[in-house]
Amino acid sequence: MGKRYYCDYCDRSFQDNMHNRKKHLNGVQHHRAKKAWYDYFRDSSAILCDEQTKKPCRKFLQKGICDFGPNCRFSHMSEEDLFILKRQAEDERRHREDYVDRKMPGRSIEEWLSRREKKQTAVGSKGDLKDKDDSEEGQEESDVPQHLLSIPDLPPSLLPPPPGGWRVKVNTEWG
Repeated sequence: MGKRYYCDYCDRSFQDNMHNRKKHLNGVQHHRAKKAWYDYFRDSSAILCDEQTKKPCRKFLQKGICDFGPNCRFSHMSEEDLFILKRQAEDERRHREDYVDRKMPGRSIEEWLSRREKKQTAVGSKGDLKDKDDSEEGQEESDVPQHLLSIPDLPPSLLPPPPGGWRVKVNTEWG
């Protein structure tokens, strides 16, 4: 029977040899399926830009159907569809900007970690300052970058202490 080639774009398989593969990869159906696959991942602003440059399809406007379907070089979108697409593109843009703003609220995580490490090494070398720093640690909770606290399953070393500090369990058996 021999090897078979499976095309993910077309969702079909055939006997794999140079002639069959070349014929398939140069075929119209394969090109359409590949274009449809990549178009699925395009963002709204790119689709909106393409649709605004196209002229409206007369046949689609008159009959509500076009023989060329998604391969038509004219636009099949109504004014309402374009308005919805424009609003969706604006929402995506705003969401991206909000994400960037939340990601960099003035300082980076690297800066915060380096300052935290310096402070911990200073506390470790000076045992008498430890009690003083424990009282200030409650104030440092607000010092933790907010975008760091929103990460799920953060390692315990990066979590701020709970209000009132960590509970220490004392084992009295070891005397």
